[in-house]
Amino acid sequence: MQRFRITFAKGDEVKYISHLDLMRAWERALRRAKIPLAYSQGFNPHPRLFFAAALPVGFTGRAEMLDVVLQKHMELHEFASRLKGQLPPGLQLENVMEVPMTLPPLPAQVVAAEYEVVVESQDAPQEMQARLDDLLVVPSLPWRRERPNGVREYDLRPLIRALWIVGRRERAYVIGMRLQADERGTGRPNDVIAALGLADAVHSIERVRLLLAQD
Repeated sequence: MQRFRITFAKGDEVKYISHLDLMRAWERALRRAKIPLAYSQGFNPHPRLFFAAALPVGFTGRAEMLDVVLQKHMELHEFASRLKGQLPPGLQLENVMEVPMTLPPLPAQVVAAEYEVVVESQDAPQEMQARLDDLLVVPSLPWRRERPNGVREYDLRPLIRALWIVGRRERAYVIGMRLQADERGTGRPNDVIAALGLADAVHSIERVRLLLAQD
């Protein structure tokens, strides 16, 4: 057995496909590349592919992660070379590295995620900075999230680790945020933007980095 960790970008062309369709796209690409995939046991075996974290529909991703388990050894450069030519438009291979089989499952290693959100705003830079600062100083931020099975009430503030202004583009700002993403809770950039009073100003959301426990 061998385990490769793929870092890839999910671009605008595929930002509206579901996580399930993304999994299928990767499975098809790996099969076309004739990668010797390892499969799960049982009546309905599946390729052993493990995504770090599902990306919501409508988001792009700059450094998404996927672990692939192989049943036979391959050289890393051959794996990457075969795969590059098989990816559909919108998916781009950024990096491949071999990781030990003994590491915990990739989803269990994720502790936080960083996003860049483009919002349209007429705020002066100091006004936008004040929005971020005012949110970060509150000790708690009661929040409600509607789900198909009911409303969930929780404190959004502990899920926000950092907020900053990445830059400004004419009438828009790029807001950076680092949000918790582990078994205790996962922060959502949409909720943070709404808490900043900018829910109607969102132009785009990109996940730019996933932070693992060992980072």
